[in-house]
Amino acid sequence: MRRIAFLLVDGYALLSTAAALEPLRAANQFSPDLAYDITLLSNTGTRALSSVGAAFETRYFRDAVPLFDLVFVVAGGDPARVSDPALMAWLRQADRNGVALGGISGGAVILARAGLLRDRRFTVHWHHYGDFDAMPGTWLLERRLFVIDRDRYTCAGGSAPLDMMHAIIARDFGNRFAERISDWFIQTEIRGAEAPQRVSIAARYGALPLAVEGALELMESHIADPLDQEQIASLSGLSVRQLQRQFRAALGRSVMEEYRRLRLETGRELIGSTRLPLSEIAQMTGFSTPSHFSDAFRRLYGHEPSRLRQSDTQTPRS
Repeated sequence: MRRIAFLLVDGYALLSTAAALEPLRAANQFSPDLAYDITLLSNTGTRALSSVGAAFETRYFRDAVPLFDLVFVVAGGDPARVSDPALMAWLRQADRNGVALGGISGGAVILARAGLLRDRRFTVHWHHYGDFDAMPGTWLLERRLFVIDRDRYTCAGGSAPLDMMHAIIARDFGNRFAERISDWFIQTEIRGAEAPQRVSIAARYGALPLAVEGALELMESHIADPLDQEQIASLSGLSVRQLQRQFRAALGRSVMEEYRRLRLETGRELIGSTRLPLSEIAQMTGFSTPSHFSDAFRRLYGHEPSRLRQSDTQTPRS
């Protein structure tokens, strides 16, 4: 059982909140044991008002010791104006306690104001992109549907929490269980983490066996904290041998070869779009050391990752 708290900031979007809560409720309904213990918190007291006036009964966050497995901050309206020192301190204490943190819709803005998104890839609702332009610092904001970077879980709001929760439930209980929940909500197309900035897996790869497509979705949502092939196969509902056979038939590569390629592609994008040290990029893409990252990068692309930075700084010849 995982303990998940949702900290609702007044004005939160009701759709985003329901899209996050309902898959977890369904997981509890379909699981023989309690899968997720859900706690609703607020920054105001007993009731948290949504964007349309509907309310959830909640506990005051200051009365809850931050010892959950995961805390989501759910915010809409103008999260950049939230400046409650007690709330920021509570979130920082949760981080020190080893709690994973997430932001839904504008929740990432509050996490950033609390200093909890440094050196983390994340996303936020497009309406709040400007909030990060106005805040000092270098932000690894990605215009994606959702981003899971180690202990940070962020999504764009709207219906995106359905897709992020599918990725979380698939990781915890396997693709078949997660698909059963998606079917319950008539979620006939599960969008990957990189939507809508990139087209779907099917559009990128062509027709694939369901297990291969599900495995690729798991890989794309676990870039910084790679799964091993036994985990991927188990969560995809196949043996390692069966999944390897399907990967080679569909892609001409092994499971871990394709996984490494996806992680290195993310690294190449970070090298080209940020000034982060290569050591941090190696960590963000799940490599144990910078030298391991550089060796793998060179084998795939034929040159050192530092060469991309050198080409950026070279002055064109006249």
